[in-house]
Amino acid sequence: MKKTYHGSCHCGAVRFECDIDLADGTSKCNCSICRKTRFWKAIATDGNFRLVQGADALSDYTFSDGSKNPSGQPIHHFFCSICGVKTFGRGSMEALGGEFHAVNVACLDDVTDEELAAAPVDYQDGRADNWERPPAVAGYL
Repeated sequence: MKKTYHGSCHCGAVRFECDIDLADGTSKCNCSICRKTRFWKAIATDGNFRLVQGADALSDYTFSDGSKNPSGQPIHHFFCSICGVKTFGRGSMEALGGEFHAVNVACLDDVTDEELAAAPVDYQDGRADNWERPPAVAGYL
C-alpha cells in the first residue's frame, strides 16, 4: 500500500514528498554513479513525487547521453548544492509508464527502521549495462 513519505537533504534546503510502497521493492546498482554515492532508490511514478522546497538549491548532474540506460534517455541526478546530498533522480522509461523519480530511500525522514529493514532490494548490474540481472557480487552495495 502506498504511503506518503517526506524527505530532505542533510541541511534541509531540499524537501520533497513521495507516494511509494516500499514493499514493491527498492534497488541498488553498481554503475559508476550509484556505486560511488551508495544510492538506494525507490521509484515514484505517475506524479507520485512532489518537490516541496529547494528547486533553487538543486544541482543537476547528467553524466551520459542515456544510450546505456534501459530507456535510452539520460537520467538526471539531483543533489543539494549546499550540503551535497543526492536526494533523487529523474528520468523517463516506457517500462515504468513514462516519467519517474528515483527517490533516495536514505533521504526519507519519516521512514522507520523496520520499514527499511523489510524493504526488498533488487540488485542491478549497471556496470555491465545489464539492468535486469544482479551483479555477481552485490554485498558491498
